[in-house]
Amino acid sequence: MELQQHGRGGARVLVVDDDPTVAEIVTGYLDRAGYVVDRAGDGPDALARAEAHWPDLVVLDLMLPGMDGLEVCRRIRGRGPVPVIMLTARGDEDDRILGLEVGADDYVTKPFSPRELVLRVESVLRRTRPAQPSATLRAAGLSVDQSARRALKDGTELALTIREFDLLAFFLRHPGRVFSREDLMREVWGWDFGDLSTVTVHVRRLRGKVEDDPARPRLIQTVWGVGYRFDAADQGA
Repeated sequence: MELQQHGRGGARVLVVDDDPTVAEIVTGYLDRAGYVVDRAGDGPDALARAEAHWPDLVVLDLMLPGMDGLEVCRRIRGRGPVPVIMLTARGDEDDRILGLEVGADDYVTKPFSPRELVLRVESVLRRTRPAQPSATLRAAGLSVDQSARRALKDGTELALTIREFDLLAFFLRHPGRVFSREDLMREVWGWDFGDLSTVTVHVRRLRGKVEDDPARPRLIQTVWGVGYRFDAADQGA
């Protein structure tokens, strides 16, 4: 596997879609935005291309022939951390949530604006590479190194997606404060509007990784009718 680092404009993006028209349009817009683009038409081809030239980000269609996008996402993530934006032709909420549950960092529903997709790619990549090194955050047995993008719980490294890491770091920077889902979408995702179930799914996934008992969360608490609060009090902070 060839690991490469690119500047913001030259990041490598792997576009996986069995519709040649969609793939060509997406590739064209990303190419004009300054990205290095690889294309794959199915799951095995995507895995082979990722192995040959590891991408900085994957744009992945959910509905692929044979090996579907969910399985491709699992297998690519099994080889190494990489942000994934899922494409789905269906607007059903269950499909969107399923994509987020397997670790997609974002999703776009077809038909979509190619310009919007480029903006989503820029947003995800920007959040994976902090412009400046920042301090390590510590609370309640958690340690978040924002510069290296590593998170530990009681000394054991956590396997977090890009958005889960951003969400945890945000909570640790603002302990004791209550944030609505709209607040979190704006501050963590950088969106002024969007599907709030995205936030709900990521909070649930994050609890599953940082809470001793996710069914009875003590760190990321729900404030009914308002939102969520990170509470490190009496947790060994």
